[in-house]
Amino acid sequence: MPAAAALTRPATESTPNTPGTRRPRLLITAARHGMDDYRRQRDLPRLIGPGIPKADVTEVLAALEERMETARRANDPGWSCLRHVEVLIALLSERALRAE
Repeated sequence: MPAAAALTRPATESTPNTPGTRRPRLLITAARHGMDDYRRQRDLPRLIGPGIPKADVTEVLAALEERMETARRANDPGWSCLRHVEVLIALLSERALRAE
């Protein structure tokens, strides 16, 4: 691949447990680094609001992340990189907790 082509294509990586879903490597790497600081009681209400049953948390987070990814790809000015990373941190952490 020519060097110029490598610069124009962002590196992507699959999100764990979601085959075929590709996200920029930088988003996934940032989320993985943030997983150590994830605290369910503190972070979930801020991200998705109170009152979501524990069983539904990953589905709610996955839907929220999908909407954020759609906004990112559409270059929506309302898209927030920080918020997207926070949701990915929560999603990856909740999936890791569920797998234990």
